[in-house]
Amino acid sequence: MIQNTISSKGIMINYGLVLGVVSVVLGVILFVTNNHYTPHWSLGVLGFAINIVVITLGIKAFKEGNSNVLSLGQALKIGLGISLIAGVISILWQLIMTNVLDPNYAENMLQVQRDAMIEAQPNMTDEQLDSTMEMMSGFSNPFFTATVGLLASLFFGFIISLVVGLIMKKEDPYAQVNQ
Repeated sequence: MIQNTISSKGIMINYGLVLGVVSVVLGVILFVTNNHYTPHWSLGVLGFAINIVVITLGIKAFKEGNSNVLSLGQALKIGLGISLIAGVISILWQLIMTNVLDPNYAENMLQVQRDAMIEAQPNMTDEQLDSTMEMMSGFSNPFFTATVGLLASLFFGFIISLVVGLIMKKEDPYAQVNQ
């Protein structure tokens, strides 16, 4: 049986840091250009594409360092590890941005959403609008957004890792099959 020659932990940390830093750089660009309230949809696509590339490169690096052997479980572990580290880094950026750099972020974001709702449904009554805004304000606390952000990072990391793992998996030809 061939032994792992590369550490999955090292791969997860290195690629997780890369993905997290790239996410923060995109966030800083949005903040500096004052587009952090209403980013263009293409930035979401770009962010997802970057996730796919970094997770794929991490899994590929592990496979190459592991005698070109990769199980689906290893791919999932590495992809989820990368996503977890990147998600934590992104949450730290969000907390810094919303509590230090833009302490009025929650109120400003609610106002942006209110304006968008009025534009989309101009016949909405003030009572309906206030009721909807009150409900939406419950979803703007930092704990809720951090939890949802981390769960989303792990969910998409799982999906990406699953697809990449199914494509790249290669079993150890010298492993004994227990029957």
